[in-house]
Amino acid sequence: MHLAVYLPLLLPILAALATRPLTNRLNPKLATWLLTVSAVALAAASSAALALLALAGLARIPLVDTLGHWSTRVMQHDNPTALWIALIAGTLLTTAAVAAARIFWRRARALYAAAAEAACLPGTGELVVMNDPAAEAFAMPGRPGRIVVSTGMLHALDPAERDILLAHERAHLTGRHHLFTAAVQLAAAANPLLRPLATTVAYTVERWADEHAAAACGDRRRVARTVGKAALAATRTGARPRFPAAALGILGLRPASPRTPGPVPRRVAALLATPPARRTLPLAAATVAVLLVSAVCSIEAAHDLDALFDLAHLR
Repeated sequence: MHLAVYLPLLLPILAALATRPLTNRLNPKLATWLLTVSAVALAAASSAALALLALAGLARIPLVDTLGHWSTRVMQHDNPTALWIALIAGTLLTTAAVAAARIFWRRARALYAAAAEAACLPGTGELVVMNDPAAEAFAMPGRPGRIVVSTGMLHALDPAERDILLAHERAHLTGRHHLFTAAVQLAAAANPLLRPLATTVAYTVERWADEHAAAACGDRRRVARTVGKAALAATRTGARPRFPAAALGILGLRPASPRTPGPVPRRVAALLATPPARRTLPLAAATVAVLLVSAVCSIEAAHDLDALFDLAHLR
């Protein structure tokens, strides 16, 4: 409990610093999986650490010791967790639980709304054409999922580019990218230090879809040109995202300000560059090592706390 319990609270900082190298050097699909699993695991480990600290500190209170039939002397003398640390940990844990519950409820409602809206769209095919001069395109998860494209977007692209657009949006549906973004947003709500991972996963799922489209058409430069043309068409026609929160589109996250560049230039540059190297073992192994350290520290801290309670019972 001395140091092991605090490491899971600090490792998310290391994970946040590693997001950019993972994004730039790994295949987007692998990067998305690693970042999502890491975010969920680190959020769980940090929440467990806060719970252990809060429980250890509460055990210092004589009334709690009486109710638990523990030795107050042992808890006061051998317990390394100060009461003020326990109070901070309990406050943080409560705040994280409330934030995670709110995000879970919002994401669940968004997914339900997207599925319900997808089922109500006209026609029975995968593609739905929306009569709107604003250039828009997005994939709505559901059973089945639907791809919605505006007439403004179709007019902005040639036939080959339309196929690339559909391949991109289809990748969002088949890869269930909405589940990755939902999971990492839930983890970031539980631990705000993981917010860089949530932002990065929103980018990597778009890169995943870009690479899928590039594999389908066999021309990365054409995909890069299509992404750029779609972004320019959306800007020129004044398109505003009106789709459900759970939907994903080829333009990805929009910048908060029109003067702020979004992720599209990075995606175009990545498509024009050499594909990510396949020698991903070192980065993947480093990520797994961080997760193992976090898990081992949590287990060790829980074991130490259990041993403290056993000692307090014996005396």
